[in-house]
Amino acid sequence: MITGKNYIGNQQSAEGNTTYKTFNPQLNIENDTVFTEATSEEIVAAAYLASDAFEVYRQISGAKKAEFLNSIASEILALDELLIQTYCAETGLPEGRARGERGRTINQLKLFADLVTEESWVEATIDKAQPERQPMAKSDIRKMLIPIGPVVVFGASNFPLAFSTAGGDTVSALASGCPVIVKSHPMHSATGELVASAIIKAAQKTGMPNGVFSNLNGKSIEVGQKLVRHPKVKAVGFTGSFNAGKALFDLAAQREEPIPVFAEMGSVNPVVLLPETLNIKAEALAKTYAGSITLEQVNSVPIQDCYWESKVSLYLNLFKICLKKF
Repeated sequence: MITGKNYIGNQQSAEGNTTYKTFNPQLNIENDTVFTEATSEEIVAAAYLASDAFEVYRQISGAKKAEFLNSIASEILALDELLIQTYCAETGLPEGRARGERGRTINQLKLFADLVTEESWVEATIDKAQPERQPMAKSDIRKMLIPIGPVVVFGASNFPLAFSTAGGDTVSALASGCPVIVKSHPMHSATGELVASAIIKAAQKTGMPNGVFSNLNGKSIEVGQKLVRHPKVKAVGFTGSFNAGKALFDLAAQREEPIPVFAEMGSVNPVVLLPETLNIKAEALAKTYAGSITLEQVNSVPIQDCYWESKVSLYLNLFKICLKKF
């Protein structure tokens, strides 16, 4: 059931007076659910809960975190047609796109579940002491990667599943041992709430600490600004426009304790068609280009699958940003 409320850990909350609805582009009408924007008090509560959860979650083994991530994948699949129908009602995108993006989301979760299980990602090193070394003794130095703390993830407008509530940014942070607070995108808040409910169920089933995940609604920019400024937040993940991403980057840099911002911004991809090539195969190029827009298969390879392959390295990089040397 979609309630329009925020998730602060495993509790739903709707204390604010600012509300909004999502829009159905296919029917050209608003969807029914009324969403309540998170208040300043709810933002603070989510941040402190995430910080408390971090003290427990950071110590959880890779195998247990993998169980959590795989459980999220199972719970998302259990949403079945309700998730697909909600996605289409909020985006106007075809059902095939919804199912394909859900598949990408599941694959990302399983990818990181496999990664954290074998534990080599901590990059542990041991430099043994050499007390007899001249002219100065060498100390025993041991290093490894550890999680950095709560991460705020901004849902992306163009990918309600794969880049949003349980998307690459979120799974990267959770895999590294960092609790996540998602600032849900106002264009697909119902889709976000459904996925958030799946993450909460998975967290409870696998014994994760309350606060390992929260989902906050927000149509105004103030919700995101307050999250980035909050001292308990230690990193940000963002996909969207250059202007919005740069604004968040500046906010993070201006804090008393600056924090990293992992942002993919303004991805407008140029298409260059050379005259001679057009003379030779204009029709084939037109079909390929149309296929990339309508998500039809080109040469038996779905466009979105090709794009997914290019994203894996980006999420692995974010995984490393959510860690620090200790």
